[in-house]
Amino acid sequence: MRSEPVRSADARRAGPALPTERGELSDGVVRALLGRPGAPLPSASAAGEAHPYGEDLHLALYLCYELHYRGFRGVDPDWEWNPELLRLRAALERRFLEALRTDTERRTDSDEAFAGILVEHPDADGLTHFLRDEGELWQLREYAAQRSLYHLKEADPHAWVIPRLRGRAKAAMVAVEFDEFGGGRTDRMHSRLFADLMSDLGLDTVYGRYVDAATGEMLASVNLMSMFGLRRSLRGALVGHFAAVEVTSSPASRRLAEAMRRADAGEAAVHFYTEHVEADAVHEQVVRRDVVGGLLEEEPWLETDVAFGVDATELLDTRLATRTLAAWRDGVSSLRTPL
Repeated sequence: MRSEPVRSADARRAGPALPTERGELSDGVVRALLGRPGAPLPSASAAGEAHPYGEDLHLALYLCYELHYRGFRGVDPDWEWNPELLRLRAALERRFLEALRTDTERRTDSDEAFAGILVEHPDADGLTHFLRDEGELWQLREYAAQRSLYHLKEADPHAWVIPRLRGRAKAAMVAVEFDEFGGGRTDRMHSRLFADLMSDLGLDTVYGRYVDAATGEMLASVNLMSMFGLRRSLRGALVGHFAAVEVTSSPASRRLAEAMRRADAGEAAVHFYTEHVEADAVHEQVVRRDVVGGLLEEEPWLETDVAFGVDATELLDTRLATRTLAAWRDGVSSLRTPL
């Protein structure tokens, strides 16, 4: 199946529109970014009282982070370094980070953390297993719409860590990122390949189009990458997160390629995942041996952070899968607003 996506040239030129608020925190950020009179930013105490995995906190945090990527239509680019907004962002991050540290195992051995994701249980029944075995086209479209929050900027959050690494870890990270960005070819950039997948599924390929539809769990997963990438103190966690993504990507991508074939989703939809089966099988080895190994050779005290990055990634992936599968098994949309 190949449908023409909705095209929006103005959105591409001007950047994405600000999403709709989901509570006091995100409403305050939206109002401030738009320069509305009498719209002060939310207080740090309000951030500290919010649900750490809630829709409102994560949309507010997503808004803060996106100013470091493509920004928003009608928003002054100088907001990126506004001191008051940065103070609010720090308070949102603290709330999120404290919950992650509380809710993950406090491992000090990175090998122990990786052991839990290197071998899949034969009875595993996660999100990609569901899509491979019984997923329908509408569910594949919902999955792609949510994942577009990351895949349309694939590898960008991880690139922040490059200047924070050195030696073998930096060289290996750059090599993997070079592949993610298409090896110098625009048409092979993974973000471009995902846009082609979305076109096959009849989805709008405009960056940020599905933020309003995405759940808080998806926002939290994307925010995790930005938080780890933008904070030098969390470089070890970013490396652990990146390694976890690469370790689990190849088998998951194989299942998703099968799901796309079974649903007759289209050649580009299948190609995105078959590309990741091969690429990420290689990346896994490079990341674990040279990025993680090189980092811990230079800075062995970061091993606890690497383990934390692995565990935090698994925690948020599980939360997203649980919510999504619960909706699908009830026969209803997993999105906040159905496609």
